[in-house]
Amino acid sequence: MKKLLFLFILLFAVTGAFPQNAPRHHRIIMQLTSGDTLVHKNLMKQFRNMKEAAPTMQLEVVCHGPGMDMLMSDRSIVQEKVKEFAAKGIVFLACENTIKERSLDRTKVVPDAGYVKAGIIHIVERQEDGWSYIKAGF
Repeated sequence: MKKLLFLFILLFAVTGAFPQNAPRHHRIIMQLTSGDTLVHKNLMKQFRNMKEAAPTMQLEVVCHGPGMDMLMSDRSIVQEKVKEFAAKGIVFLACENTIKERSLDRTKVVPDAGYVKAGIIHIVERQEDGWSYIKAGF
């Protein structure tokens, strides 16, 4: 009888305590350093796929270096998609160090973007907080 009770408890612990299909909450930090418009277009497709697969995910996209082109209203070919995804909770962040270094006009950063002082440092801090890191582009 004790063996049967032990097996029942073990079976419950394995199947009941750890649900196989428990929803996961993803926190993702993406780094975009490419100015390639094909990368920007592909990234928008990835966002759509990611939101469909994990609608509750948190996603931040840090743009710095040439990647800032995606957030510049006078250069971006995906500006409307950025607006659309920002409305769905994806956070786009412009690196203030890049703006300064490249002498970019801050008024031309798309209004749907936020700012971080140093893109790399923000990425590192998110990783230290347990976020998953993805390098965007190819």
